Amino acid sequence: MSGPSVAELRQVAQPPGHLERRNGEHWAGVLYMRRLSIYATWLLAKTPVTPNQLTWLMTVVGILAGVVLALPGPWAVVLAALLTQVYLLLDCSDGELARWTGKTSLAGVYLDRVGAYFTEAALLAGLGWRASAVLPDWYTVLGFAGALGAILIKAETDLVDVARAKGGLAAAGEAAGVQFRSGLLSLGRRVLAATKFHRIVQPVELSLLALVAMVIDLVIGDLTATRVLVVACCVAAGLQVVLHLVSIMASRRLA
Repeated sequence: MSGPSVAELRQVAQPPGHLERRNGEHWAGVLYMRRLSIYATWLLAKTPVTPNQLTWLMTVVGILAGVVLALPGPWAVVLAALLTQVYLLLDCSDGELARWTGKTSLAGVYLDRVGAYFTEAALLAGLGWRASAVLPDWYTVLGFAGALGAILIKAETDLVDVARAKGGLAAAGEAAGVQFRSGLLSLGRRVLAATKFHRIVQPVELSLLALVAMVIDLVIGDLTATRVLVVACCVAAGLQVVLHLVSIMASRRLA
């Protein structure tokens, strides 16, 4: 079955400016995954697979990465990290395929957000489970607490558009998220953003940190590094829930 060339596909699926979006593109996508995903999308464009079916598969793979991470042994962490990369690949390709086929939809946007919710929660819960010596223990609790925090952070973001829609307003632009009524808050946000601490609970970063923790654990002979990572994720998620809420209320997103 014939299909577009990679160059033709890239013009539509990865339009100019798409990768430069402030909040819309993950660093790993810009760095390497978009270079790979276009070839996956090129192959998928020759099949009857739909963008929404890809998104469903993305969600399953993301949840599976969390389940695998909870398993004992170093290879479970390696496999979880690989599955997270597949998750990212599918997350890139479903949107590219949707743009190429013209099958963009609200259902697709919704499913993509659901997949992100489930994947972050699954990986954090899986990490807590992995860190537990006796199931369940406090590391299990901290892992699930971090998962809840990750869900709340995303919910806070999504509820901005819900509130604006109920008020008859269009979705907030990217610029509104960085405009604050207080100069001090604006400075604080820039300082915190520079630390990148918020990324610790995101799937790609978390899977890579889990790999590093696993190597350290192998060297020292216990689960100390993994347990420290669980605690750090829980603290980071808790702080983000509060700070993100303050950021939204102090910005012009709800104006």
